[in-house]
Amino acid sequence: MTDLTSAQIRAARALLDWTQPKLAEMAKLSVPTVRRMESARGPSASTLANVDAVRRALETGGVVFLDPEESKDGGPGVRLKL
Repeated sequence: MTDLTSAQIRAARALLDWTQPKLAEMAKLSVPTVRRMESARGPSASTLANVDAVRRALETGGVVFLDPEESKDGGPGVRLKL
């Protein structure tokens, strides 16, 4: 899987109906860190450990991250586990 995008994080959070504070709690990060990762700066402005924490929290919640080649239009995406 490639790096997460800010859009994937926002979409995953929306699928789970999680607020930024809820994601921060589940990932054991601060709310400003989650906000920064969801902003135009994106996850690349954060540490690898923080990106991994967000990914693990969202995957534990039931999200599957899709590689660009797994998506019909070739872009990265998210979906809920079946």
